[in-house]
Amino acid sequence: MDYGLIGEKLGHSYSKDIHEMLADYRYDLCPLSREEFKDFMEKRDFRAINVTIPYKQDVIPYLDSMDDNARAIGAVNTIVNKGGKLEGHNTDFSGFLYMLRKHGIQVSGKKCVVLGDGGASKAVVAVLEKMGAGEIIIVDIVETASAITYEECFEKHTDAQFIANTSPVGMYPKCDASPVDLKKFPQCEAVADVIYNPLETKLVAQARELGMTGVNGLEMLVAQALYAVEFFLDTTLEEEKIDQVYKKIYEDKL
Repeated sequence: MDYGLIGEKLGHSYSKDIHEMLADYRYDLCPLSREEFKDFMEKRDFRAINVTIPYKQDVIPYLDSMDDNARAIGAVNTIVNKGGKLEGHNTDFSGFLYMLRKHGIQVSGKKCVVLGDGGASKAVVAVLEKMGAGEIIIVDIVETASAITYEECFEKHTDAQFIANTSPVGMYPKCDASPVDLKKFPQCEAVADVIYNPLETKLVAQARELGMTGVNGLEMLVAQALYAVEFFLDTTLEEEKIDQVYKKIYEDKL
């Protein structure tokens, strides 16, 4: 494989379509079990790849270098093979930042709740910090050093003004699920869901019904793909392409 995506389950992915619109190469989807992942990374038989759930942190020990962005976030979604040396990058950061700016979502000084504590969550938190969020609460199914439980969130943080979902809850094929009931967050102004399949998650649909700004993850996906292509091919692309590809994918998948 020259270019492609690795992860555990990729049946829901739009990345092949997006990359092949952005660049002139074949882009393969490569689902890997834990054992297959280890063998794949040891062989290094690729030019450049993207990485998705659950391997964004697991790839780090196989890398020879990481850029400052990826190192600060502690997760990698883009790897370039340069003469057998693997370089790690994180374009989720730029993709999420693009999505918030595109929709005029302001988080400066505001209480923000981030659902999920995986690789995507780390990029989202880094963006919120960059944009001057007042307080960032990370929520996960189990309590960890960095995350509180949903129960604690509902007890103490229903005054959140912005919610980002980085958990897989609501993703195809289990589209009828939602990580939280937004009626519990009466001060929430905007919701951003990194899930892009379905095009409108139950969470985003409820946000819009309640008069909040609700944004799905497709724009973030296209934006992070464009920034990944720039690393893959050592080139610069026009940012206008993000909106062009987003609209085409959205129409095709409706």
